[in-house]
Amino acid sequence: MIELLIEFIQNTGFTDLQFTDVIMIAVSCILLYLGIVKKYEPLLLVPIGFGMLLVNLPLGGLMDKESGDLIGGLLYYLSLGLELGIYPPLIFLGVGALTDFGPLIANPVTLLLGAAAQFGIFLTFIGAYFLGFTPQQAGAIGIIGGADGPTAIFLANHLAPELLGSIAIAAYSYMALVPIIQPPIMRLLTSKKERCVIMEQLRPVSKKEKILFPIIVIIITGLLLPAALPLLGMLMFGNLLRESGVTERLSKTAQNELNNIVVIFLGLTVGAKATAAYFLTPDTIKIIILGLASFAIGTMAGVLMGKLLYKLSGSKINPLIGSAGVSAVPMAARVSQMVGKEENPNNYLLMHAMGPNVAGVIGSAVAAGIMLSILT
Repeated sequence: MIELLIEFIQNTGFTDLQFTDVIMIAVSCILLYLGIVKKYEPLLLVPIGFGMLLVNLPLGGLMDKESGDLIGGLLYYLSLGLELGIYPPLIFLGVGALTDFGPLIANPVTLLLGAAAQFGIFLTFIGAYFLGFTPQQAGAIGIIGGADGPTAIFLANHLAPELLGSIAIAAYSYMALVPIIQPPIMRLLTSKKERCVIMEQLRPVSKKEKILFPIIVIIITGLLLPAALPLLGMLMFGNLLRESGVTERLSKTAQNELNNIVVIFLGLTVGAKATAAYFLTPDTIKIIILGLASFAIGTMAGVLMGKLLYKLSGSKINPLIGSAGVSAVPMAARVSQMVGKEENPNNYLLMHAMGPNVAGVIGSAVAAGIMLSILT
C-alpha cells in the first residue's frame, strides 16, 4: 500500500514542478486576471492565458509530439493549424465578414492615416536588428506595432516561430491596453483646437461600391504583393460574403460560429507556445519593450499624418482619427471618439475613425506581406 502511495506521488506534477513552471503559471494567471476581471480583450486573453496554464503544468503532455506508436498531446494536434498558417487567415475571414468598409470608401484619404500608422513596424524592425535579433526575428517583432494579433502570429510563425509565444502575448496585451497607451500620445501631439474639430458627415456609400471594393482591392494587392494573399484574400472574401447580399448564411457563419471556434483554437495554441524555455529569456523583455515602442511610434505617426491632413484640408479633418490607423478594430476608433468627445461633447468621430481603423487592418497585412517577401 505504501509503495502504491509513493508511486502515485511520484506521478503527480508536484514532483516535477520547477521554479520556472511556477513563474509561467503566475504569468498565465495574470493574463486570466486581465481578461476576466479587467475585461482586456477577454475573448483572446482568456484562451491564451488558459493555454499557457495548461502547457506549463508538469507531466500533462499536452504538447508532446507524435513518436512511433505514441500519439501526441491534444494541443500538439490543435497547434498544427497554427504552424501550418491556417488559423490567422480564418480569423481574417471573420474580421472581413464583420467589417464595414463604408467609412474608408466614403473618405479614401483616411487610407493615408492607416498607412502612416505602419511606420512603427518598419522603424522597430531596424531597432530590433541593431539590438542583435536576426532580420527574420526583427521583422516578426516589428509587426507588433500594427496592433493586429492574427497578423503578428502569422508573421512570427513564418519568420521566428521560436518567438511566437512572446510576440503573440505582447501583441494582444498592447491591443488590450489601447485605451491606456494611446490617449496621452494623442493629447501630447495635438492642440485643443485640433481635438475640437467637428468633421462633416460622411457621404452615403452605394451597395455597388461596397461589393466592388473587396474585389478591386484583392486584385491590386494580390498582384503587387502575393505574399499578403493569405491574410488579405480571406479578409476581402469575408467582406464580400457580407456585402454581396446573396450569402447571408455564410457571412453569419464566418462572423459567429467559425470565428468563435478558430478564436478558441488560436488562443489555446498560442498560449501553449509560451513555455518557460522560450518565454523566460532576456529576449522576451526586449520584445515587450520593442513592441511597446512599435505601437507608440505607429500611433504617433498616425496622429502626425492626421495633423498634416488637418492643415491640407483647411481644418476639416480632426487629427485624432489618425491614432485609429493602428488596426485594433474597433477599439482604436472608440479611443479617438472618447478623446474627441472629452474636448467637445458635440464631437462624434467614431465613424470617421473607422476609416483609418479598417485601413490599418489592410496596412498591417500589407506590411506583413512586405516582410515575408523580403525576409524569406
